[in-house]
Amino acid sequence: MLGVPLSSLEHISLAYGLDHYSLDRPYRFMLKYFIGEDPDLKELGRYTGTEVYEVAYRVDRLSFPLLVNWSVTEKNPDISWLDPMERKVLVDLVSKFGINRHPFEGRSWQNHYAGIYLVGDPGIACILTITIQTAYALFKYGNEEIRDYYKNLSGISRDLLWGATWFTEVQGGSDLGANTTKAEKVSRRWRLNGYKYFASGAGIADMALATARPVGAKQSAKGLALFLVPRLNSDDKINYRVRRLKWKSGTAAVPTGEVEFIDTEAYLIGVPEKGIYYTMEDLMVSRLANSMGAMGVARKSYLEAYGYASIRRAFGKLIKDHPLLARDLLEAELKTEAGLAVVMKAISLFDEAWHDEPPYTDKYHYARFMTHIAKNFSADVAADVSRTAMEIFGGIGFLYEFPVERWHREALITPIWEGTSNIQALDMLEAMWKKGAHRTFIEDMEEIARSQEESKLADEMLDIIKDTIRRVEERPQEAEWIAKWALNRFAKATAVLMLLDMGRALKDDMFVDIANLYHGLAFTGEVKIPDKDVLSNIISLRGGLDEVNWKERARI
Repeated sequence: MLGVPLSSLEHISLAYGLDHYSLDRPYRFMLKYFIGEDPDLKELGRYTGTEVYEVAYRVDRLSFPLLVNWSVTEKNPDISWLDPMERKVLVDLVSKFGINRHPFEGRSWQNHYAGIYLVGDPGIACILTITIQTAYALFKYGNEEIRDYYKNLSGISRDLLWGATWFTEVQGGSDLGANTTKAEKVSRRWRLNGYKYFASGAGIADMALATARPVGAKQSAKGLALFLVPRLNSDDKINYRVRRLKWKSGTAAVPTGEVEFIDTEAYLIGVPEKGIYYTMEDLMVSRLANSMGAMGVARKSYLEAYGYASIRRAFGKLIKDHPLLARDLLEAELKTEAGLAVVMKAISLFDEAWHDEPPYTDKYHYARFMTHIAKNFSADVAADVSRTAMEIFGGIGFLYEFPVERWHREALITPIWEGTSNIQALDMLEAMWKKGAHRTFIEDMEEIARSQEESKLADEMLDIIKDTIRRVEERPQEAEWIAKWALNRFAKATAVLMLLDMGRALKDDMFVDIANLYHGLAFTGEVKIPDKDVLSNIISLRGGLDEVNWKERARI
């Protein structure tokens, strides 16, 4: 009997071919804590561990997107050619698995971001994210003429469309107030003129969100309006030019280019004066995706490293049985669980507040505050864990052909996309000073600490949070200097509190053990040697990874 041809990844990847959801028992417990259930994502877990995993690897090595700006006719298509299997994977993720439908059909944003986490690859995840961002803006603020396109973008409609968010310009970067793209109303239509420098989705987007300044508007971020830009204009011609695609260190699966608007037709979203609020709201969606995607990178790096440590022998035994390497695995897993706890907390806050509209409520401002913390923290975790995974592989971990090397490259975009760590720190300060978000933060953390039945560790974390806020408030002239320190301190204390609360709510001492061990790692640099069974349980993802026959998978 003829079998299915082997994938080349079976010989170089230990994570390929596994069900990435079923194995991830800590994450499944966390989902139960946040949404009250362990959803059936096994099929998605298998799909992301096989087809998605291989396609992302193939695109990075062999099949970059290609800008096609020629044709057999005189028309210039300006489209980005994608690998056929990447196109199939994207359609499957949206249509078959419904990753982008969940929030619009009454389910939690946790369900959507679970898909981003399991996909892991930042390039593929980016295409999903910029598409749901476009759907989000239309769903909340689109008028009758354009609103229903959210159904096509989310996968509710069978006629799929792909979205994009084009906010960045070369002279401004994260400083949106420096954007120069102009918008002018001509008869009943708006026309845009300007240049977008980092335009992910260029050449594949059916419609894109873009910021532009209406003639006569303020010369600041508050003067920006938000527009929907279709690929084709009312004469069925290309509505803008894709000038080039960029070569990047990672995220190859998403074409990122430069887009020029020349009398480009556009539809106004909402009212012009609130454009910057809509834009920042939309960025919360992508910053949470960046955060969960970073955790996906960390997890897939860990799966590769644990598998290799389970087959590689040195000095007479498996390397995972050497205490130093066991500690490396433990620290990587502690950081991952801490990162997940903070990111999923931020998602839960957004889930409660995403229907708010400007000028927003305290609940929304708190969600935004925690999103800045989560985005920065998760990016650090992804970089740290993927670097550790490379080191566990030794010399071959630095070789281009092994997937673990790619995961570290992919991790390095997560501190940059959607605002660098400096931007997250500055925006966090703005949320504190102008919106008082830290007061809601303290109240929430106090409630969590009180529920821990006089836990000294919970009280210590609460004191750290209050002390950090006090230092920011008492010396405003120094606040910017210490803002990233504060951002990290908030994240680590929140992680410990959330892990403790998971232990309480789920009646699960393992999360309490993780909280205590992570506390030592994060605040003192000392990690006590845990009981052998506790150590084994944590680093094997509650035994799930030990159910894998790693030797058979590696053909040993």
